Amino acid sequence: MTGFTVWFTGLSGSGKSTIAELLYHELKARGLKTEILDGDVVRQNLSKGLGFSKEDRDTNIRRIAFVAHLLTRNGVATICCPISPYRQTRDEARALIGDFVEVYVYATVEEIAANRDPKGLYRKALAGEITGFTGVDDPYEVPENPELVLDTLVETPEESLRKVLAKLRELGYIEDDAVLVRGERVHSGLTDLRVTEAGTVRQEG
Repeated sequence: MTGFTVWFTGLSGSGKSTIAELLYHELKARGLKTEILDGDVVRQNLSKGLGFSKEDRDTNIRRIAFVAHLLTRNGVATICCPISPYRQTRDEARALIGDFVEVYVYATVEEIAANRDPKGLYRKALAGEITGFTGVDDPYEVPENPELVLDTLVETPEESLRKVLAKLRELGYIEDDAVLVRGERVHSGLTDLRVTEAGTVRQEG
């Protein structure tokens, strides 16, 4: 079994974790060894103590990439969903991992601030009350050549999932792109699938 990494990148609140968990259950249903590395969870464990300077963000992403590399080379379908705002460290991750599928999850700051910001973090950042916030006063560098772009302004999580499955089939990582898991899904320990990422906006990596 050839391992691979699906690397979701995008602003906090764009929908990365929601789509990542949907994908997790689809890959598990296909009998694949599957792990998910969420930026926030990694920060609480592997990267505890790191801040949000560029250096610390890069260190966090490099740690996630190293773990993903180990998993991938051992035949695990690995899903990563940190913000990973800087293009250079994402490119480093691609070079290290090899079997790497970059998925850019698109949503605008305006949409997230208006409709997916229950804690008011974006509003505080836009008002200058929070500094170093990705997409507001800290840069997010859009991928130049991702394998896939998901536009969560117009797509439902399920529609985005279908696009990811189709791309994985096209690349030869899975044999079919049919949605196998339907109805209420089992909670995997990352997020409750009945709650979208709009309810869990955070700065994770």
